[in-house]
Amino acid sequence: MNAPVDAAFLGDLIHAADADSITKYVVGAVISNAQGKVLLLHRAADDYLGGLWELPSGGVDAGETLTEALHREVAEETGLTVSAIGSYLGHFDYLSKSGKKTRQFNFTATTTHESDTVKLTEHDEHLWADHTEQEQVSRAVQAVLATWREEVA
Repeated sequence: MNAPVDAAFLGDLIHAADADSITKYVVGAVISNAQGKVLLLHRAADDYLGGLWELPSGGVDAGETLTEALHREVAEETGLTVSAIGSYLGHFDYLSKSGKKTRQFNFTATTTHESDTVKLTEHDEHLWADHTEQEQVSRAVQAVLATWREEVA
């Protein structure tokens, strides 16, 4: 799945989602550190899907590209600045809190300074997760992380 993330490719992703009757788009970022650990965020217990560990992710606003949304969402949720978007790691579909058919597009992302402190705004905890700790995420995110591990191997 290591396709170049260019405008044509992103357009193809949206076109395929539209053909599948997807009504909401979400982007997710696999951000790793020098030790190969991945940043995971924990949803507060009283939130939708409370208690879930997940990738930094969030909705794509109207008129926004997938890559613009990825930059914005990572900054909003973690305080980190994305310096580069690497490869596309696949997607998964689910129903949103409001019942919308949602597709989460997942990409690798590099942040400007790995040592920057994560500043949470929407989650109650974060973790730089090793391989074992990464098993705390949903099966869909486990599949995304498996693709990422194959890519970096």
